[in-house]
Amino acid sequence: MRDRLREELVALGRRGDVYVDLYVQSGAGHGMSYDDGKIEQTSSFVSQGTSVRSLQGSHSIISHAPGIGANVAWGCYADIAAAHGVSVRREPSAAFLMEPVEPFDPPSWEFVHQVDREIRSMSSAISQVAFRFRTTRQRIFLANGLGNVAEDSRQYCTFSAQVVASKGNVLQTGYEVRAEQLSLEEFLRTFDPLSVARTAALRALLMLDAMPCPAGPMPVVLSGEAGGTMVHEAVGHGLEADIVQKDYSVYRGRIGESVASCGVTLVDDATLGGGAYGSFSVDDEGTPAARTVLIEEGVLKGYLTDVESALAGDLPLSGNGRRESYRHLPQPRMSNTYILPGKSSPEDIVAQAERGLFVKKLGGGEVNPTSGDFVFHVTEGYLIEKGRVGKPVRGAVLTGNGPQVLQDILAVGNDLFFLPGTCGKGGQGVPVTDGQPTLLLREITVGGSDVDHGAD
Repeated sequence: MRDRLREELVALGRRGDVYVDLYVQSGAGHGMSYDDGKIEQTSSFVSQGTSVRSLQGSHSIISHAPGIGANVAWGCYADIAAAHGVSVRREPSAAFLMEPVEPFDPPSWEFVHQVDREIRSMSSAISQVAFRFRTTRQRIFLANGLGNVAEDSRQYCTFSAQVVASKGNVLQTGYEVRAEQLSLEEFLRTFDPLSVARTAALRALLMLDAMPCPAGPMPVVLSGEAGGTMVHEAVGHGLEADIVQKDYSVYRGRIGESVASCGVTLVDDATLGGGAYGSFSVDDEGTPAARTVLIEEGVLKGYLTDVESALAGDLPLSGNGRRESYRHLPQPRMSNTYILPGKSSPEDIVAQAERGLFVKKLGGGEVNPTSGDFVFHVTEGYLIEKGRVGKPVRGAVLTGNGPQVLQDILAVGNDLFFLPGTCGKGGQGVPVTDGQPTLLLREITVGGSDVDHGAD
């Protein structure tokens, strides 16, 4: 039955330069949320669905329906074929197009109560403890009008802890997450929820007693543990080909130009192993995963593409066509995006800064993808005094421009850290990993509440 469908896709694809593909998805999983001393919600789910998408020029049509049977696929395909003036006889078979993901037992959630007690015993200042756990198994099957077929299996586990500490009218929040692409059994074998929660709690308590951050332009050292958030948000999205082609990116038309310091090489690598959260063997259009060099020694080399943007811009397929589910159209999306490590030790980088701000952890922020202008909140930061990491400071905000920051990187560390997360774009969320070594930035405007003690 799969061969018959593939033949139909190929036949439709030959009519009027239509690109057409079939996407079949099956998944199952569990979730838990804990807050205010109790498990607030547990959930279990099974999801199955099929979609057929056609692409002609810049015009996309998608038909989707729940279920992974051949009859569901034929129904979606018939809808798309009819939109292109082709009549299709629907096949009656309900045979599955791939083996579905079977429901599986959830882990015991009882561990969260003990972790909560341990965290609250650290300090009377801790006023709130919250946890989230989610585990998912997913299998996909893809076929397209070029005659290609592909399958992939993915397993995700995520545990996050958020701890709030308060003193008087001051509130500080610490957040930490562990997310990996591992089976539930593998994840639980090495999983230490207390360590994750303790890290979040210590961050909240540290910032509770921190002094207000000085304000003004100053050198900034981004620790590797900052996790590449700035690189992802302020630079990475501007290298996605659909953003470029809509003229929303400062990197449009700049292939071959210097866009960063010569020590900066930026890659996106969906083949990264070790449980990297953004990895896959094929993307959600069936293109094999790849390692794409975006910036090499400061020079812009390419963009991240899906089928639509590759066809529109006569660009190579980078294997970055991703979608949240069978209900969504693919988009060019990052996978595991990081700056390669350099030669400087983190200690030498801090010494070079002499005086400024050491950022160990970044929180949320805002980015204008057209200009690259950004505002990021620092959730853990320290003053750099006489070339050493000094007192913790709170309330720091980084304001700058992503492309300018790339040009202003003075040193690249020999360390490398990764931060997993879920990236949102166009109403869709997909798993990603961001990474960076320690970076010395020439100067960034730092917003803080201690305006009388800014940098000279």
